[in-house]
Amino acid sequence: MPPEDVPDIAVVSRGRTLPPERTLLSVRGLRKVYETGGGAVEAVRDLTFDLGRNELTCLVGPSGSGKTTLLKCIAGLLAPTSGDVLLDGKRVTGPPKKMAVVFQEYGRSLYPWLRVADNVGLPLRNAGVPAARRTALVAEALESVGLAHVPRAYPWQLSGGMQQRVAIARAIAYQPEVLLMDEPFAAVDAQTRADLEDLVRSVRERLGVTVLFVTHDIDESVYLGTRVIILSSSPTVVQEDLVVDLPDQRDQLETRALPRFTELRHHVYEQIQLAKRGHRPEDEKVAD
Repeated sequence: MPPEDVPDIAVVSRGRTLPPERTLLSVRGLRKVYETGGGAVEAVRDLTFDLGRNELTCLVGPSGSGKTTLLKCIAGLLAPTSGDVLLDGKRVTGPPKKMAVVFQEYGRSLYPWLRVADNVGLPLRNAGVPAARRTALVAEALESVGLAHVPRAYPWQLSGGMQQRVAIARAIAYQPEVLLMDEPFAAVDAQTRADLEDLVRSVRERLGVTVLFVTHDIDESVYLGTRVIILSSSPTVVQEDLVVDLPDQRDQLETRALPRFTELRHHVYEQIQLAKRGHRPEDEKVAD
C-alpha cells in the first residue's frame, strides 16, 4: 500500500531537519557526480537531513543507491560535487577528529602483525595521545566491547565476530561524537550479527555517541534505529525518513515478535521495492 495509506507510521518525505541547537551532523543539498570515460554519472542528486546527539539512525536503499558514496562524503574521504556536510556547525572538508568509521571488511582494517591492544591504540598513537592516556582509553574500549581478556592476542587468532569487535573498539577508543558504520556485520553469521547489533546499541547508550549505520538488512535497520532513512534509486534523494517508535530497550526475541516491528519492517521493505521500480518522492501527488 502507498505511504499515504499508513497514517500511523510517522514519516518525513524528505530528510528530517532540526534546529541548530539540537543538530550535531547536517547534510545539506549533497550532490555527487563522478566523471568517467563515458561522461558524467550522477550518483547522489540531492540529500538533506540532520542527526541529533545520541541518535542511532539507519540508512537503507536499493543496491547502487549511493549509500557508501554518502558515507564517504560525510567522513570527509570524498569531496561532494555540491552541497555541504557540517559537524558541530563546521564544514567537513577532510576526515574530522570527532568522527570515526567502521567498515564492512574488518579483516583488511586490522593489522595482523599487531596485537589487539596495539590495533585499537594505533589511531590514538598517530594522534599523539600520551602513552598512559592511550593505555587507559584502549582498556576502556576493549572492556566496552567485551574483549578485555584478549589484549595480547593477534587478530588472526580471533573469530570474525571478535575481529569486528576489535574494529569497533578502535573506533570508540578515539572518543568520537559521530560513529559511521558501513555494513559492518555483513560478513558474520546470524547469531554473531545479533550479538553485535546489541553491542552497538549498548555502546551508543553508554557513550552517548551518534551513530549512522548503513545496512542492506531491513530487519536490522528497524531493530537498531530510532530512525530509518530510506534512499531512492540512483541518482539518489531521500525517499523517506521514518521514525521507529519501538521501545528504547530492545531484545532480539521480544522486539522482533512485536506487531509494530512487523508493520515497520513491512513498510521499509515496501518503500525499497518502490525505489527499485524507479518510484521517487517527486512522483507522489501532493494533496491540496
